[in-house]
Parts: sequence; C-alpha cells; structure tokens
Amino acid sequence: MARFQYRKAPHTYRKFVLSVCAFTLIAAVFYQGIESLSSSTQKRQKESLENALIRNITYCYAVEGSYPESLDYLKEHYGLIYDENRFFVDYQVIGANILPDVTIIEKGEK
Repeated sequence: MARFQYRKAPHTYRKFVLSVCAFTLIAAVFYQGIESLSSSTQKRQKESLENALIRNITYCYAVEGSYPESLDYLKEHYGLIYDENRFFVDYQVIGANILPDVTIIEKGEK
C-alpha cells in the first residue's frame, strides 16, 4: 500500500541552495554599504582636517604676523589635533610671509 510509504520532500536541495544564495547576496550588499559609509567618513575627516589646518594657519598669521614655522607649532600653540595613524601631513614652510604648502595624505590600512 502506498499509503505508508516515505516520500522525500520535493525540491529540498533547491530550497537550500536558494537560501544560501539569498543569504550571500544580503551579506554582500550589507558589506558594500558598510564600506561605502567608511569611505565617506574618511573623506569627511580629511576635509575637516584640511579646513582646520587652513583656519589655524590663517589665525596664526593674523595674530602673530607670520605663518607658523612647523606643524608641531600649530599643535602646541593652536590645539591642532588629528589622527596621525590615519593621515600624514606634509607641512613645507616657504617663508615667514608666504602661505606654507600643506599636503594631506591618507595612510593605507595595515
């Protein structure tokens, strides 16, 4: 009698593969979103550092009559703080009354 025979559920393997694919797709989209947010945050931090440097350099010139002689001078006297593990700031003094050349470079992940 066919009434008591055990039958395997149809398409079990297909459902499993579909579930794994859906999970992988969702995880990939989530990871991409996090990466995009991280990149955007890094860009905003760099812009903020650029603005802070220009503001501090200009303020120093207005108060003291000359541009700061070093980046350390800005840190010590004008409270410049930034993440030195994330950004490298190249500060080149050209002259006392010439705006210094400032370059900000993002350091890579270690």
